[in-house]
Amino acid sequence: MATAIIPSLLRGLTGGQERVGVTGRNLRQVIADLERQFPGIRAHLLEDDDLKPSIAVSIDGEIATGGLMEPVGQESEIHFLPAIGGGA
Repeated sequence: MATAIIPSLLRGLTGGQERVGVTGRNLRQVIADLERQFPGIRAHLLEDDDLKPSIAVSIDGEIATGGLMEPVGQESEIHFLPAIGGGA
């Protein structure tokens, strides 16, 4: 089972859990499983059926660039991160 690492700002939705077991073959299915386990979390991760611009995702240490179709392995570690922007 893959593991989703939940950022501190969303842990109120997971009962304080930082690491959550999830199923799915791609990021869309993982988020659907998170929503099944923790109703309401999807709205914090998705906007218009895509990742929110304020959320970055790392799967097994690599920033996901394939959007919701990004593959997820059975033993993957998925980090949901606040996206960092700015600079001049």
